[in-house]
Amino acid sequence: MAVVAAATRDEVLDAAMRSYLRGERIDVQAIAAGLGLGRSTIYRWFGTREDLMGHVLNRGYDALLEQAADGRRGHGGPGLLDTFDALNRGLVAAPALRAFVELEGVRPITGGAGRAHRHNVRRIVELIEAEVALGTYVPPVDPETLGYAIVRLAEAFLLNDVVGGIRGDVERLRTLEAALLGVPA
Repeated sequence: MAVVAAATRDEVLDAAMRSYLRGERIDVQAIAAGLGLGRSTIYRWFGTREDLMGHVLNRGYDALLEQAADGRRGHGGPGLLDTFDALNRGLVAAPALRAFVELEGVRPITGGAGRAHRHNVRRIVELIEAEVALGTYVPPVDPETLGYAIVRLAEAFLLNDVVGGIRGDVERLRTLEAALLGVPA
């Protein structure tokens, strides 16, 4: 007879998301205990703790990106710039993200092999490709390269470069993104 899990995969993700939003460490053991699951069940569903964190970060990123895209003005390059700027401002203002970076560092977000970075690039590429498909935008380079550059710049300006004095500088980031998109800042 098969044993039925006390909670679902989505409930695990919801519990991890609550921890993230409260600025707490995502603790697999605590989540498992709270939901009446074994840690092995969570690891079977998500792989590693880092993968679970990636799912949580993706949820947060998607919420901010959807809000930014819904509020944008216009289409084409200017619309993309408006969306990216609103997203960047949302990321800078997100207390949960700041707390996460303080607890975990930037590697779970910026690691090229990590779930969050790949996800963020894919989402930005999708936005660029949607504008291309509408005929409202001709990117200066292929959408994959442009999306990758947009995400890496945001990571540097919003998360990494304290030494360079650019961390959190959304105005300079907007200017660089405008140049990459080929539109006036």
